[in-house]
Amino acid sequence: MAEDGTPPVTNVISGEAQPASQAEVLYVQGMSNPMNVGQYPQTQATVALVLSVVGLMGFSCCTAIPGVIMASSALEITKQHPGHPDQGLANAARIIGWISIGLTIAFVGLYLLIIIFAVAASAGTY
Repeated sequence: MAEDGTPPVTNVISGEAQPASQAEVLYVQGMSNPMNVGQYPQTQATVALVLSVVGLMGFSCCTAIPGVIMASSALEITKQHPGHPDQGLANAARIIGWISIGLTIAFVGLYLLIIIFAVAASAGTY
């Protein structure tokens, strides 16, 4: 007790009382700026999803290929930050983009076969 009758000052860190004479050590985890807690870096996952869906609707690789590229870059960012909210969008954009590219290739192949059979049929009629 101090001379005036008050108890000595103690600091409580992690549940243990420590005398005030010891240096206080605080361990802080997380980001350096407390205002950024819970924020993630921005990605282009939404734009990639829109491009992939537009490519799927129009059977065009012109928008699906950029959608797949943007989705891949967004997935790289989301893999570095677990729990990133855009991870699902980026996965969906990549899957829809590849489906769109596959359908485009299938339709182009089908049209080429139709043209080849039409040319072969017309050549046989002469």
